[in-house]
Amino acid sequence: MNIIIAGDGEVGFHLAKIISAEHHNITIVDPHQELLKLLESQTDILTLAGDSTSISILEEANVHKADLLISVVHDDAINLITCILGKRLGAKRTIARVNNTEYLSEANKSIMRTLGIDAMVCPERIASKEVLRMLTQSGATEVFDFSDGKLSLFLLKLDEDCKVLGKTLDFIARENPKLNFRAVAIHRDRKTIIPKGQDRFMLGDLAYVITKPEGIDDLLNMAGKPRIDIRNVMIIGGGRIGHKTAKRLEKIMRVKLVDIDRERCLNLSDQLQNTLIINADARDFDTLVGEGLSNMDAFVAVTDNNETNMFTCLMAKRAGVKKVIPLIENIDFIDMAQNIGLDAMINKKLITASYIARFTMDAEVISIKCLNGVDAEVLEFVVKGDSLVTRMPIRELPVIKDAIIGGVVRGDESYIALGNFQIQEGDKVVVFALPQAISKIEKYFN
Repeated sequence: MNIIIAGDGEVGFHLAKIISAEHHNITIVDPHQELLKLLESQTDILTLAGDSTSISILEEANVHKADLLISVVHDDAINLITCILGKRLGAKRTIARVNNTEYLSEANKSIMRTLGIDAMVCPERIASKEVLRMLTQSGATEVFDFSDGKLSLFLLKLDEDCKVLGKTLDFIARENPKLNFRAVAIHRDRKTIIPKGQDRFMLGDLAYVITKPEGIDDLLNMAGKPRIDIRNVMIIGGGRIGHKTAKRLEKIMRVKLVDIDRERCLNLSDQLQNTLIINADARDFDTLVGEGLSNMDAFVAVTDNNETNMFTCLMAKRAGVKKVIPLIENIDFIDMAQNIGLDAMINKKLITASYIARFTMDAEVISIKCLNGVDAEVLEFVVKGDSLVTRMPIRELPVIKDAIIGGVVRGDESYIALGNFQIQEGDKVVVFALPQAISKIEKYFN
């Protein structure tokens, strides 16, 4: 596939690195020449310095041969114009990143399609939904749903309360023959492994588990993770994510939102009906304590500053808040955040990459989740009638190192994928895969 990515920094670069593993022909257009030189030194991606709204630049990038044009700069207008021009110049499909949710109404989506914009992604909107999901399934570090929750991916950090420490997967399966969940990966010492029967769970592991809805309570119990009844939430930062998150949460929880900008606070007070708006500097620990920090069940920091988000979340943990979620935009900070105990987090670059990557695949993929701090992805495939996975049970499929089938959704039913399970046409199959295995596992579903 010939792909052009218009970016202005890390988002475009990160997306290019993810999809370059699929052996596509990628050209990235970016105004920052020094950053492009750095990208060229690390990858085989073609680069072009310039403005993606320039017709001559798009033509130089061979947009008439592009199967996919993606524009992910930080300016909505540039993304929309880039996609409109690109489609008129011959690009087969276009995707624009937008921050203004007004564009995402069904009526406006229809208008955008007539202009040549085939799909739009709003990272702030998806980030807000992820925060809500983390607070709803409060026992897990991170949660991602497939097929409207018929299967879910749970990330759990294993501490001293975990009941399966030191036990192998085979032993756990013998002890619990009717489990409704399955471990698909373990992240340990900065390495991600696909676990086999003799692998053991160790203290400090990050365990990735595919579960059916009826398996969630047993899963959390075995992991020693009690559900936290979240009723009181403090949000730091009143930007797009903070605003959208508060609007969702204020219907079901008691919400306080803290922002340092007085004008923004006045605007938010007009837009949020049941949220207490506090104009203050969240970095002042005494101020937060005075506003009831120690009484909070959850704390969400989504300012534009990584350091502020991490620092305030650490203060919240010190005050006894059980669930803290920082927005961490610098991908290099994710490992550090996990090492200091900030396991649950939001990253807009990974959110954007997760949404867009599925458009670059030959097999039909409903959703992709690029995981925080782990060089791996979880994909939901739709099975075609003549694909390899329909010809034999799972245990007889050719072994692909660094990938594992976790679960299957068939109609209204969901199943944990065991060796004797036979996948059928129309099934939705959830697969955990490291980057080097994705192109191989995709062939199962072509």
